[in-house]
Amino acid sequence: MNVLAIFIGGGLGSLCRFGISKLMIKLTATNFPLVLGTFISNMLSCIIIAFAVVYFTGKTSENMVLKLFIITGFCGGFSTFSTFSLETFVLLKHGHYTVALMNVVISVIVGVSLIFFIAKNHA
Repeated sequence: MNVLAIFIGGGLGSLCRFGISKLMIKLTATNFPLVLGTFISNMLSCIIIAFAVVYFTGKTSENMVLKLFIITGFCGGFSTFSTFSLETFVLLKHGHYTVALMNVVISVIVGVSLIFFIAKNHA
């Protein structure tokens, strides 16, 4: 059951990330819509995982399937370090050094800050 929960959660998270990336391409007039889609997916995943950690703190193993579905499955499929890294590399390759650096710094600072401020008193 745990493996199935991770599998389904990961698939749903990946589909959501794909949808956000496609939406950003449609909605933005920037040269970097994929970076924006990845950023939004990663930050939303940070928010979801922080709330999940708060919710599951102190809970018994009876919620293990739901915990694996949300944290390992959905957030694992929804957030993407490899895509973030590839997009940052592409920015560097095309000489967009400032945007690449901003992508790294803002993603790390905002992502960690979101989790910190949501979960600081609960984890």
